[in-house]
Amino acid sequence: MITEIETFFAKGCGRCARFDTPECSVRGWSHGLNELRRICLGAGLVETVKWGHPCYMHAGRNIVLLGAFRRDFRISFFNAALLDDPQGLLRASGPNSRHPDMISFADNTGPRDLEPAIRSLLSEAMAHAEAGRKPPRTRVEFELPDELVDALDRDPELATAFHALTPGRQRSYVININAAKKSLTRASRVAGFRERILAGKGAQERWSGA
Repeated sequence: MITEIETFFAKGCGRCARFDTPECSVRGWSHGLNELRRICLGAGLVETVKWGHPCYMHAGRNIVLLGAFRRDFRISFFNAALLDDPQGLLRASGPNSRHPDMISFADNTGPRDLEPAIRSLLSEAMAHAEAGRKPPRTRVEFELPDELVDALDRDPELATAFHALTPGRQRSYVININAAKKSLTRASRVAGFRERILAGKGAQERWSGA
């Protein structure tokens, strides 16, 4: 992954084999991404690189992240549950998102067209950051897959580590394991996740362990 901000806008994020090629998604949406960059910097946000993408911060908090895909490019808001969105611009970034948290564009002119609304959302997010406000934690109950329950019953060390995970990390395993249609596959996934769970990581987090 890239670590310098200018590298992203010139070559891409470095997370796939299309990096620094004409097929890179960042290159296809270069104009629109630079418009979002201009808007964020104009709002007074501090530009950094996190997870291979431009991240904009204020008062020590992440405010938004920019990203590009084959079919669209996006500005994603952290702590989006705090935001008022009178125009209904925010959309959920994925099927498991709890709150609408991003605006996607399929046209490079999109950011300029929505600039006043984006600036308003950024201003509100910055005010929340300055005040130290965070969305209230909501306890989400979810049913553990039978294969995971069996593994936890057999393996006290695994059970202790799993229950010490944050609800979000626990949920990431539940989603990943339940995505498998066959019980044998679900059990195999549980076994494969053991060391990652013991390390305190979520199913999708980067990890350098075994």
